[in-house]
Amino acid sequence: MTSAPQIMTIAQWAHGAPWRLTLPHSQPQHALIWITRGQARAAVGGLRRGVGAHNALAVPAGTLFSLDIGPGCYGQVCLIPPGGPALMPDEPEHLRIREAQTQSELTALLEALTRETTQARPFSDEAAQALAIMMTVWLRRAMIAQEPGPQPTAAQRLVIAYAALVEQCHASGQPMAAYARDLGVTPTHLGRSCKACSGLTASDLLVQRILHAARELLEDGEDAILHVAARLGFGSAAYFSRFIHAHTGLSPSALRRKAQAA
Repeated sequence: MTSAPQIMTIAQWAHGAPWRLTLPHSQPQHALIWITRGQARAAVGGLRRGVGAHNALAVPAGTLFSLDIGPGCYGQVCLIPPGGPALMPDEPEHLRIREAQTQSELTALLEALTRETTQARPFSDEAAQALAIMMTVWLRRAMIAQEPGPQPTAAQRLVIAYAALVEQCHASGQPMAAYARDLGVTPTHLGRSCKACSGLTASDLLVQRILHAARELLEDGEDAILHVAARLGFGSAAYFSRFIHAHTGLSPSALRRKAQAA
């Protein structure tokens, strides 16, 4: 993973495959998402929210999230490696920026970072790091200026904890009921809470996270399908093949060939 910040449009971030953003997953980098036109739906840490124009969304590295952009939606994302000088918040943040000057400040920083990362200029890595620091300063100032939101409900706290467990353990092969047991609730209660907070049942959230991991390994990697199945906790390659076919309409090998031909 590069130590320099990266910037791209949300469409570029998806690499031509909407599932890369719409299915729940995590990123190894912090993400600062800036929507400037249209509407999107995001689920961050298991909690669903609408994201509109002049909204900033900070997603810490390793946080389960998905992003579904609507027609005509445009935005950019800055990916910032963790552990560096740019200080991102430890928890997800959703900011609605109403002041024109504050909007312009972030847009100018993103434009400057785009220039530094696309043009061969002396000391561009240093300039990009400095701009990433400035963006996180902008973010922290905007967080201070925003009115504090309501405290999470008991259901939201449960779903946040479940989403963190799913991100950590989705390749273990354990069923949703095992997660409910670990959280000290019944599968029914977990499912009801998850549906209310994320729009997905607890089982669907787990299945979609596994599907994202599976597609990533199949379409981006070269591991044998048997090894991919084992890495994701499937008891057999046949069961894994049925899972992939049920959710994509293709066998694992056909899915891989289609992605390689694109």
